[in-house]
Amino acid sequence: MSVHSLAASRIADPVQQAKVHLAASLRLAVLHELDEGIDNHFTVAVPGQRDRYLILPFGLHWSEARASDLAVFDEAGRTIEGQGVVELSARCIHAPIHRICGASVVLHTHQTWALALNMLEDNRLLPTSQTAAFFDGHIVYDDGYNGLADTLAEGERLAGLLGTDGHVVFMKNHGVLVVGDTVAQAYRRLYRLERVCRAQLLAMGSGRPLQVLPPEVVARVKAPNPDNTHSLAERERLFFEAMMRVLDRELPGYAD
Repeated sequence: MSVHSLAASRIADPVQQAKVHLAASLRLAVLHELDEGIDNHFTVAVPGQRDRYLILPFGLHWSEARASDLAVFDEAGRTIEGQGVVELSARCIHAPIHRICGASVVLHTHQTWALALNMLEDNRLLPTSQTAAFFDGHIVYDDGYNGLADTLAEGERLAGLLGTDGHVVFMKNHGVLVVGDTVAQAYRRLYRLERVCRAQLLAMGSGRPLQVLPPEVVARVKAPNPDNTHSLAERERLFFEAMMRVLDRELPGYAD
């Protein structure tokens, strides 16, 4: 049985906490149908260490992820701690984005609804709902699929598109990439992204025009409210703690 999620979310050792949260996010991706078996990749920069990244060794199913399984690799592709060899595209996509953008967490998937939107000629996510409005201005679009990401130059190109203000990359004909300062933040973005992509595609399927929110309403939705009882960081933390409680019931063992 895993450590109770509330306790697991406040582990004193930041490296161990990063491992527990990364393992939890991988298992959550299975529950939320964001995974592709053993493919795709989630990485976390090792706290306090430069050029060191946590990853689930290639070959393990995401539902099997445990904190103790996670390996540490560097941009040269060497396994510094743990077992296994880092998968080539994970190294080539993730390491440059961590290094260039300063991202602590990088999540890359081929999740169904986001990929479906990225298969369209016009793949823009529109601010047609309250949740979608939060993504407005934070998505960058990579409109030219050039094949497998198998060089560090490709990761550096993606990092250049993302910059320091982007949260999401829409990778045309490929998938999505999400970054964050914490696992909780990045995973919440990934989860909500899939839901708004699904909602937009379902609405488009009706064949009727979409009602896009005007810019002034989008700005109002995104603006912090001083009367809000919970900060954004607290919402992200509470979201992830709630999701880990779901894991404790449905898919325990991530903190082992």
